[in-house]
Amino acid sequence: VQLQASGGGLVQAGDSLRLSCTASERTFISSVMGWFRQAPGKEREFVALIRWSGGSTMYGDSVKGRFTISKGNTKNTVALQMNSLKPEDTAVYYCAAQTRRYAWSTTHLSHLYDVWGVGTQVTVSS
Repeated sequence: VQLQASGGGLVQAGDSLRLSCTASERTFISSVMGWFRQAPGKEREFVALIRWSGGSTMYGDSVKGRFTISKGNTKNTVALQMNSLKPEDTAVYYCAAQTRRYAWSTTHLSHLYDVWGVGTQVTVSS
């Protein structure tokens, strides 16, 4: 299975973008889908995740109140609505999926994700 992320682009500070991630196989079953980002010279950072069963969500501290993750309109699609974008949000954004179920408190850890998509670039100018 492959994850395909889309929706990145170049925007100005304060603008909004909506990222989407779709699994290539409709029968793909994941317990959690999440978004991570990596800026040049920095480590990969957790952004947001959603658990398919129940819809619980979790956000990184730097995006709380500005970003919203949700299930997409089609099966195995997840969206990330990014509002009030800042220059420090500039990064390559990756969607990822967990196929096993882990304790909720650990679901933000990148090493627990076993399926990763190709990133999409988000650039926010000041």
